[in-house]
Amino acid sequence: MTARLHAAEDGPADACVLVLGPSLGTDTGLFDPQVAEFARTHRVIRYDLRGHGGSEVVPGPCTMADLAGDVLALLDSWGVERFCCAGVSIGGAIGQQLALTVPDRLEKLAIIASAAQFTDPPSWVVRAAQVREQGTEVLVPSRTGTWFTARWADEEPAAADRLLAMMRATPAEGYAACCEAIGAFDVRDRLGEIAAPTLLVAGAEDPATTVDMVRLLADSIPDSRFRVVPGAAHLPNATHSQAVNAALRDHFGD
Repeated sequence: MTARLHAAEDGPADACVLVLGPSLGTDTGLFDPQVAEFARTHRVIRYDLRGHGGSEVVPGPCTMADLAGDVLALLDSWGVERFCCAGVSIGGAIGQQLALTVPDRLEKLAIIASAAQFTDPPSWVVRAAQVREQGTEVLVPSRTGTWFTARWADEEPAAADRLLAMMRATPAEGYAACCEAIGAFDVRDRLGEIAAPTLLVAGAEDPATTVDMVRLLADSIPDSRFRVVPGAAHLPNATHSQAVNAALRDHFGD
């Protein structure tokens, strides 16, 4: 079942399309720094994952193919045929799925703090059950050190609170269903099929998708480049936007 996604659009309607896919437990606001940079030159489309932000909550488990199908349905409804894509964490996994599902439509891909298989797959089913029972608030304390470093949170408390508010606002079922998609995701044996020129970005201090996990993607995708952002954890596009934007600009061009 395809979910109706909430999305935001910025930039010239006739420009090249850049689709931005968010991390688990965040919403379109995660990409405010990228919109500020790219809406001058691209038609930027940001979406909320199913069950996140303003998107429809669809009960039950789903797969990464389902989440990619949601994005394609959105793009089809807006008349978008060819596009570039950048995604963070699960958004990067959706980008991989799109590259494998519709290679003729994807021009370039950027994968930020993501993996071809996420750490400890069975734990994601456990997390899903925990969130269904206790809500997303139970995970908020662990985001410091995962999404961003404690040092960054001390230096940017308002920005940290803004990101944590996204987690608190995420419906439990939406978060849990996407956890199950993450736990079932494994395209390690298909990375060589990704034909789109691909940029890989890792946070040097990311405990969730480590530098080595992101490097595996770079080593396995044929036409790829790899960047590490010093001082960044799992949401480098939000916490270290200048460095990430520069890498994205170099990859996607003007």
